Amino acid sequence: MRPITTLFLLCSVDGKISTGSADILDFDRDLPFINGVKEGLQQYYDIEATTDIWSLCSGRTKAKIGYNRMKELPDKTDVNHVIIDNDHLDYWGVKNLCAEANRLIVVTTNKEHPAFSIKAENLSTLIQSELDLKLALESLHKYYECDRLTIQSGGTLNKKFLSADLVDFVDIVIAPVIIGGKDTPTLVDGDSLTEISQLKELKALKLIDMQRLEESYVRLRYEVIR
Repeated sequence: MRPITTLFLLCSVDGKISTGSADILDFDRDLPFINGVKEGLQQYYDIEATTDIWSLCSGRTKAKIGYNRMKELPDKTDVNHVIIDNDHLDYWGVKNLCAEANRLIVVTTNKEHPAFSIKAENLSTLIQSELDLKLALESLHKYYECDRLTIQSGGTLNKKFLSADLVDFVDIVIAPVIIGGKDTPTLVDGDSLTEISQLKELKALKLIDMQRLEESYVRLRYEVIR
């Protein structure tokens, strides 16, 4: 058994989840400076605060936001963080996440990950020989009583969750901006389909709710059809 999972993301009208392909470009850092977008951005964070108490993200995403570079420990929250990471977070990145999270679970295949050198009551690690998302979710449910989990990650990891049929709901907030760029991360990245037989990998969605937010933002909520 695994938690009920929701893929929750902020994206542009053309499905981009970053302002560019380089790690120095990031929605959280860049959108607050774009006129016509910054005015309604807080709505996304307000909605984010209402999502599941368990949140899953990649170490790369957290590193892009700046957790490795924080000079002061962040404030403690009630959110439990699950981080899938091999080599993007350093010692201070993990320390900062420990300070912020109610509970921090690091899922990794790297036996020398910095998380192993940190002793904290709220820090646990799940070591795997190779990444197995289904097993990770089952372990979260069995050992940590995680019943619902929100995925807030990058396009590559999102593709892995969808391909493994591990997403139950999709919740998207669309910002009023078109970004473009063929290498800019999208909601779902990874290899493109090349064979008709692969069409079974596509995930059809049933619309649950559609909201017109303020400042030209839109929220779409779907259930994944199985």
